[in-house]
Amino acid sequence: MTDTTTTPNGPLGLDPELLAILACPDTHHSPLTVDEQAGELLCTTCDRAYPVRDGIPVLLLDEARRRSA
Repeated sequence: MTDTTTTPNGPLGLDPELLAILACPDTHHSPLTVDEQAGELLCTTCDRAYPVRDGIPVLLLDEARRRSA
């Protein structure tokens, strides 16, 4: 039996293909950038930071923090 599981090798343990399609869940749906040091995905439009926990992006507006505040 062969193991077909792939290990994500992108930033924050996320699959690069997933990162390419992730967008802010707010109404503007802007692409997200990665802040590896903070362990967050950043929206360039609304300045929200979304946490990544155990390799899973938490794209909930209630869980995001405003970086400019």
